[in-house]
Amino acid sequence: MAKEFGVTPTVTNLSIAFYMLAMAIFPLWWSSFSETLGRRTIYLLSFALFVVFSILSALSVNISMLIVMRLFGGGASASVQAVGAGTIADIWEPRERGKAMSIFYLGPLTGPLAAPIIGGALSQRFGWQSTMWALAIYGGLVFVMILFCLPETLARPKPPAPPPAAAEGEKNALSRTKTTESVKIHSKKAAAVLKKFFVDPLSVLLYLRFPPVAITVFYAAITFGALFIVNISVQATLSKAPYGFSELIIGLFYFPAGLGYFLASLLGGRWLDIIMAREARKAGRYDANGKLILLPEDRMRENAWMAATVYPASLIFYGWVVEKGLFWFVPCIGLFTFGASSMLVFGAATTMLTEFLPKRSSGGVAVNNFVRNIFSCIGAVAAQPIINAIGNGWLFTILGIFTWISGYICVWVLKKKSPVWRKSMDKALNG
Repeated sequence: MAKEFGVTPTVTNLSIAFYMLAMAIFPLWWSSFSETLGRRTIYLLSFALFVVFSILSALSVNISMLIVMRLFGGGASASVQAVGAGTIADIWEPRERGKAMSIFYLGPLTGPLAAPIIGGALSQRFGWQSTMWALAIYGGLVFVMILFCLPETLARPKPPAPPPAAAEGEKNALSRTKTTESVKIHSKKAAAVLKKFFVDPLSVLLYLRFPPVAITVFYAAITFGALFIVNISVQATLSKAPYGFSELIIGLFYFPAGLGYFLASLLGGRWLDIIMAREARKAGRYDANGKLILLPEDRMRENAWMAATVYPASLIFYGWVVEKGLFWFVPCIGLFTFGASSMLVFGAATTMLTEFLPKRSSGGVAVNNFVRNIFSCIGAVAAQPIINAIGNGWLFTILGIFTWISGYICVWVLKKKSPVWRKSMDKALNG
C-alpha cells in the first residue's frame, strides 16, 4: 500500500489510527440512539453503512480517500462495541455476566489478531484492495444474520397515558397561532432535535466525573493502548532482519495472543463470576429472596492482581527477546501470556462498567470505547517512530513499568474506595 500510494509506513498507519479514532467517537452516538431506537435498529443501520464505506475504501484512488473512507467505516463498525455490551447487559444477570461479557469481548480482541492472518494472505495474493472487499462481504453477511436472527433486547418502558383532552383545549388547538408564537414553538422543537442528536450523545462523557467509572476506563484504556503498540511492533519488527518473515507468516504471529484471549475468555469469565459469588457469600450479602447481592468491586480480587502483574511482565519480556533477535518461538510465549492476562483486564473492566451503570450500560461502555480507542490511536501513530528511535527493548520496558504501577494503583483504589464512591454515584444518577 505504501509503495502504491508513494507514502511512508507512518502515513499508511494513519488509516489505522483514524479508524480507531472513529471507533472512539461514534459509539457515543450509537449508544445514545440505541436507548431510544433500540439495539437492533442501530445494528442494521451501522452495518449497512459499514458495507458502503468498505466498498468505497476498496475503490480509493489515493491515500487521502482511503483514510477518509476508513474513518467513516470505523465509525460505522463501532456500534457493536458499545451497543453489544448493552445487549449482553439486557440479557444476562450479574451473577453470569462475567462469563457472557468475556465471550462477547472475544470479538473486538480477536479481530485485530485474526485480521493480519486473513489480510496478509489476501493482500499477498490479490493486493490490499481485496481486504476491503472481504470486509464488505463480511459486513453484508452480518447484516443478513442480524436481520433474520437477532430480536430486539432492549426493554421498552410503557408510554404514559395521555391526559384527557378538554373541550376548551380542543378549541384552543384548533384556533390560529400568532406568527411570533409559531416561530417560538418551531424554534424550541428544532433546538430539542439538535440537542437530541448532537448534545445528548456527548453527555455520557460526564460519567467520567465518577471515580469508579474513570479509574476503570483508564485501566482498560492503557491496556488496550498497549495491545495496539504490540500489534504495530509485531508487524514492524518481524518483517526485518534477523527475522525477515513474509506478510502471511507475520500474520500467524498474532495467533499466540489470540489463543491467550480465547482461553482467558472461556476460563477467566467463569473465574470472575466464581470470585464475585464467593465474596458475596463471605460477606453474607443476601436479599429477601435468599439470592446473593453482587457488587462490582468484588471483581477486583486475585484475578485483577495477577493480570496487573503478568501483562506488564509480558510486555517487557516480548520487547527484549525481539530486540535481541531470539528464536521466533520465544516472543510467541510473551505474546500468549500478554493476550491471556490482558483479556482478564478487559473482561473485568467492561463487566464492572455495566454494573456501575446498570440502567446506562451501553453509555458506560461507549465512554470506555471512547477513551481506550483514543489511547490505541495514539499508540498506533507513536509506536513506529519510537521503535525506530529507542528500539523494542526500551519501549516495552518503559511501557511495562508504567502499566505495572498504574495497574496496581487502579486495582487497589477500586477495591478499597468503590463501595463509598458507588453509593454517592448511585445517589447522583438516581436522585
